Amino acid sequence: MSLALSLLALSFLIFFHELGHFLVARAFGVKVEVFSIGFGKKLIAKTYKGTQYTLSLIPLGGYVKMKGQNDSDPLEQSSDTDSYTSKAPWQRICILLAGPLFNILLAFFIYSSLSFGDKQVLLPILGEIKEGYPASEVGLKSGDQILSINGEKMRTWREMAEIIASSPSLSLQVKRENQILSFSLQSKEVEGKNIFGESKKHYVIGVGAKGEFGSMHFGVLEALKNGAISTYENSTLIVEGIKKLIVGVVPTSEVGGVVSIVQVMHKASESGWISFALLVALISINLGVLNLLPIPALDGGHILFNLYEMVTRKPPSVNMLYYLTIGGWAVLLGLMLLGLYNDLHRILL
Repeated sequence: MSLALSLLALSFLIFFHELGHFLVARAFGVKVEVFSIGFGKKLIAKTYKGTQYTLSLIPLGGYVKMKGQNDSDPLEQSSDTDSYTSKAPWQRICILLAGPLFNILLAFFIYSSLSFGDKQVLLPILGEIKEGYPASEVGLKSGDQILSINGEKMRTWREMAEIIASSPSLSLQVKRENQILSFSLQSKEVEGKNIFGESKKHYVIGVGAKGEFGSMHFGVLEALKNGAISTYENSTLIVEGIKKLIVGVVPTSEVGGVVSIVQVMHKASESGWISFALLVALISINLGVLNLLPIPALDGGHILFNLYEMVTRKPPSVNMLYYLTIGGWAVLLGLMLLGLYNDLHRILL
């Protein structure tokens, strides 16, 4: 059942992406000839107001076929007023951006929804105090509750840990039983590893959490703020990951395909609906960011063509358009085969 749920969620992300293209295209008066979820043999096909809506056999993709635009034939053109190619470059860019932006907005909605209401959070109450570290040297004790750091109120352990990791000097306000105490200390710089396995320096004071949880209410504005922060941080992380892959910091063996995505979603669904929803949001961001890459077969590549036309006042030559699109499809096919190879290698070995 969880496997079917994973496939359904992946299909929904693709549907939402294509819905963005569809709605903005229609808003600019572009005729959408086909709105398809999936590839291959058409299982269901229904035409409504000039658009054929289809559900195809392989639900691991989808597309919107607009009049005058065809990824399988980059030379297709139409001068009709309701065609994609008749629109101004800025309008085409809006249509192309809509798909990725819809995926990013969906992630923002998921993160914001999960942040809203009463939540159990790990409180900034100290447990272990390590000897020889700044916290021990200034007299912090187990059971102390950190109220503020450098004048900023601390409500959760995560907030506290993040500000300590980036601050060489700290001014703490601490609650100890019925007393409010103040401490000033210099953090200790240590070297660790980031998510990409690179060496990264950060600061510590030598404390561990006591493990006490408390209830905290997040209102609408705070939930929206948390949603925006999570969306931005994860978008940045994905962009950084792509950069690391290109320069070789992340090995190509880490590239995964659809099989890996479904496997991870399957495991997340077994861990509970919150874990599953968080993963769906992350994959939605991933789908949005990857589609903005300047590869001709992707939205980002088409945006690049239209930017070229806006700057030069003329569209790319037919030969340039044709060969770059073929090259883009070759790159995509290579990445898909690499992902499939890595997926099978992980499964079989």
